[in-house]
Amino acid sequence: MRRIAIANQKGGVGKTTTVANLGAGLARAGKSVLLIDLDPQANLTSYFGIDPEGLERTVYDVLSGGASLSDIIRPTPIENLSLAPASLDLSAAELELVSALGRETILRERLDELGSPFEFVLIDCPPSLGLLTVNGLVASREVFIPVQTEFFAMKGVRRLLRTVETIRDRLRPGLEITGVILTLADSRMRLTRDVSEAVREAFKERVFTTVVRKNVRIAESPSYGQPVMAYSPTSSGAADYEALAQEVLAMAGVQ
Repeated sequence: MRRIAIANQKGGVGKTTTVANLGAGLARAGKSVLLIDLDPQANLTSYFGIDPEGLERTVYDVLSGGASLSDIIRPTPIENLSLAPASLDLSAAELELVSALGRETILRERLDELGSPFEFVLIDCPPSLGLLTVNGLVASREVFIPVQTEFFAMKGVRRLLRTVETIRDRLRPGLEITGVILTLADSRMRLTRDVSEAVREAFKERVFTTVVRKNVRIAESPSYGQPVMAYSPTSSGAADYEALAQEVLAMAGVQ
């Protein structure tokens, strides 16, 4: 089971969109995929047409000890793709867990209890480096960083790099940044080309070849409760995330 945290301290970089659509792309390739919404905004949950306020149990209950992951996992409209949803209650979790024993490893322990019914687990971390993100990183073996091709692209990434290094040293040996995803790209703009070159120079072979282009269909798809390849399968957004999914599979020699 590949456990991958998708994280960036900077908001608005396409993080949740990438989790939803990369997960859908992997599921459409025949892989069993679990998405975990670890963001109190619950945007990933809403992405699939689920009202966070109408849920009886969510990731909050898992972290607080009131439920197991298997209790809250639910199917999505995409075959092979499941979701562990969030709610606004998660915003209280960081305060409530401050004094909890082993607070940084709770999600990893719940995932270990789940066993291996999924081939991929993608964790949508909040745009901060608090206890929720730490739980997501500690529960993972890999980190993907979405980076928007704009002027402040590297803002937040440097601090995330330091956090990953600290967690690797103290809590999760072997945790590595294995993928950097260029998002919201507009090839007509010189800034996009300049930022892409800078990111590739900084991260070298860890940057995926696939660049996710800015596409209106991607922006529209959450309002229909669907990933873009279901909402608009012929769009450039669908093509980009399908290609990204294939790259992720090829990383481990899986097709």
